Amino acid sequence: MFLCIQLFCILLFSLSLSGLQFAFAEEPFIKIGVLSHRGDSFTSDAWDPTAYYLTNQLPDYEFEIVPLDFDEVDTAVSNDEIDFILVNPGIYVNLEYNYRVSRLTTMNNLRGDDASYKIFGGVIFTRRQRYDIQTLDDLRGKSFMAVDATSLGGFQMAWRELNKKGINPYRDFSRLEFGGIHDVVVQAVVSGEVDAGTVRTDILERMATTHDLDLNDIRIINAQYHSEFPFRHSTRLYPEWPFSKLQQTSDDLAKKVALALFQMPADHPAARAGNYAGWDIPLDYQQVHELFQELRLPPYDVIGIFTLQDAIRKYWYWAVLALFALLTLSATTSAVIRRNKRLKRVQRRLERHYERILDSVGDGIYGVDLEGNCTFINQAMEHLTGWTKEDLIGKRQHEILHHTHADGTVHPASECPVYATSIDHVARYIDDDVFWKKNGSSISVEYSCTPIKGTGNNVIGSVVVFRDTTERKQIEEKHREHQRQLAHVARLSTLGEMASGIAHELNQPLTVINNYSRACVRMLESNQPMMEQCSDVMEKISAQAERAGAVIKQIRHFVQKDIPDKKAVRVSDMLDVVSELTSMEITRKHINLDIVMDSTVDFVLAQDTQIEQVILNLVRNAIEAMDEIPAEQRNLVIRTTRQQDNMLEICVSDSGSGMAPSLLEQVFDPFVTTKQQGMGLGLSISQGIIEAHHDRIRVTENTQGGMSFSFKLPIVDDIHHDDTESGNLYQRPQEIA
Repeated sequence: MFLCIQLFCILLFSLSLSGLQFAFAEEPFIKIGVLSHRGDSFTSDAWDPTAYYLTNQLPDYEFEIVPLDFDEVDTAVSNDEIDFILVNPGIYVNLEYNYRVSRLTTMNNLRGDDASYKIFGGVIFTRRQRYDIQTLDDLRGKSFMAVDATSLGGFQMAWRELNKKGINPYRDFSRLEFGGIHDVVVQAVVSGEVDAGTVRTDILERMATTHDLDLNDIRIINAQYHSEFPFRHSTRLYPEWPFSKLQQTSDDLAKKVALALFQMPADHPAARAGNYAGWDIPLDYQQVHELFQELRLPPYDVIGIFTLQDAIRKYWYWAVLALFALLTLSATTSAVIRRNKRLKRVQRRLERHYERILDSVGDGIYGVDLEGNCTFINQAMEHLTGWTKEDLIGKRQHEILHHTHADGTVHPASECPVYATSIDHVARYIDDDVFWKKNGSSISVEYSCTPIKGTGNNVIGSVVVFRDTTERKQIEEKHREHQRQLAHVARLSTLGEMASGIAHELNQPLTVINNYSRACVRMLESNQPMMEQCSDVMEKISAQAERAGAVIKQIRHFVQKDIPDKKAVRVSDMLDVVSELTSMEITRKHINLDIVMDSTVDFVLAQDTQIEQVILNLVRNAIEAMDEIPAEQRNLVIRTTRQQDNMLEICVSDSGSGMAPSLLEQVFDPFVTTKQQGMGLGLSISQGIIEAHHDRIRVTENTQGGMSFSFKLPIVDDIHHDDTESGNLYQRPQEIA
């Protein structure tokens, strides 16, 4: 009885299990294996929407994405753990050969908003600062990181290009590592953990889009260019990833899946999530087969193994030829020896030809070994410096040529750019230095020093190419003097334009002096004693005389010739000069002048007369810009503001009618003006003055109308109070009586 109950329970359990299996069979679960070349999380985020899309298109099935590492792909296919597979073309070729996997579609890779590509490649790159790595040959002896040994775009494509140069990654690199995912490789190269690396195309651009990488931090090696392919790449281009079915997956289901993928719109959310633009008919992957054959990679790793017996049986006639070669070897040996002697003679002629080429160059050229000794010089070097080959070759060039700076201070050998190039193997360009001639004088030079590599690709020294710039510097100094003269003429012209206002400014105190003097005479001629009143009148006469003298003093200071040396000048003194020269015109035109000074800044480093000329020009332009607006709206602001870079910004703002946008870009060009009688030189000269002070005048439109012109000058903070009181740091040039 008990046994019957047990059998009945087992029967019920079996029926229940069969029912569950039938229920689950109504909605089969389809697994799609995807190569996780950028990590499982990234793979799920990118491809789960595609699985949801297929589920919606084929409601009788439920699709699931299975991320697979490189070493998990083969196991998943061989154990029938998945139904479809999406991997790189290299892995697909092996799966096709070993497990009869067949491709259904080829992915259209998306770049940007609408561009798609069915091809991709590999990119080999290093850090921007690695100037010693420029070509594939420079990778010998360097550390290198790839994604995986089976990654087509992340290793095998680059291997093919290296193999073409005779470089074996497993033998010729100091260290070969595999990061597993592309992002790890990029981070390792940028951080300096390895010297160079390789990933598939568009990885760098995608990381730049997500701000995980600054493309300016890397340099592409063996860069290739293709008119229809926009990504940075270093290799040949191959067809994109295929979507394939496993052998046990039914053809009917494969057709439905392929049709659903073909019908996916290019802008479908699933496509955008996976960063592709739909699917196309499967491409020809013969290029991938050729790559594997060339590198002897699976499934072509055993093809071509040839035994000695096979060779003898197939090529016996070559043995006969080898015997004949041995018989003729003795005869050819003597010929080789004679040819070797001829080659030595040719080599000597080439060396003489090389020397003639060096001597024909107008620039001075000399070589330096790792110890700093001169190894060769050309004739131009002898002509420019007076030193002969006997004087320099074998001697330390630094102690002979540039042991001293132009100002007479010692130039230590440890700071010599030529020595530095020999040590760190980095090319340098020096735009201003001096070389000392044999007669004890010096010449101004610009030069470059570049590493020299020997036969073993190791640096054996450096070569220096220099040019005498003495005459050019003299011309530049004449140009600067011409600019100073032009600025002086412009100041005189400005005062000429302001002559009427200045005359009125002087006429007022002179008129007051005249009237007060006559009144004082009348009081003195009267019989009544009025000494106290006379004293008051004389004080007023003295005050007006001082006012007239101040105006004349400012004019004399403004029209004096430039003193080229910059010095610490008081900001308030420069603004006083401008205020004094423009006060009459500002008053006449009813302009509201507001001078706002930063109380934390007293002194700046500048040539005071030139800066006063710039401020005056900007103020007069602002005054003229407000002629066409009502008097009550005319506001002129001169503001000084300390900047974070220890600079003082001086800004002149007006409330005028503004400026046409087309004129903003050329307002500083010579002879460009908006004035009917203007010459268009004021702003051009002012820009030149500010550029000589290592800045530029910036122009912006005010939100409330009008324009603002601003520039910056270096702040001088370490000024002692005693020095400012005594006038040692800021003194007007001595006036001519």
